[in-house]
Amino acid sequence: MGKKEESYQRKFERWRRILQRAYGRFLKIRGRPREIALGFSLGLFLGILPILGVQIILSVFFAALFKWNKLSAVVGVWITNPLTAPFVYGITYLVGARLLGTGNHFPVNGEQGFSMIHDILIKAPEVLWAMMVGGIVLGLPVAVLGYYMSHSLVSRYQEGIRVKLARRRALLRERRARRKQARLEKKR
Repeated sequence: MGKKEESYQRKFERWRRILQRAYGRFLKIRGRPREIALGFSLGLFLGILPILGVQIILSVFFAALFKWNKLSAVVGVWITNPLTAPFVYGITYLVGARLLGTGNHFPVNGEQGFSMIHDILIKAPEVLWAMMVGGIVLGLPVAVLGYYMSHSLVSRYQEGIRVKLARRRALLRERRARRKQARLEKKR
């Protein structure tokens, strides 16, 4: 195996560990599965909208307003992060532009300079509107899917914890009963 392959493998392992840790922490968020899932789906929906900079603030505000889990809402917003934002916003723009019937606002014609920047700024409201429409259209199914997936994962995790605690309690009761029985036998 070459040095490049080892480097890629180390990077992959590092990212895998980071994602596993994040997944584990998400499962350990305290709250009812429904509230956690609703907060997460809210965060996913807001994360897809082109409102970069206020997504976290809005997710916490609406989660508090609806009494959903604020932490899971913030986690959901991170669907758009520095690595995924270009893809998420690119897709939302394409979907919104197609639905609105607008053309490509960014033709690549080799012309660069102030005229290109001027054209982009002139078309910015149309682009943002297309991204908003695309964000809503894509955000709703992503939020619904995120709700069901997170509800299922959190419910199973919390049920597993309940089962483990019930086993431990039963084991402790059994030990106490044996000790009590042993004390009674000694007294005889």
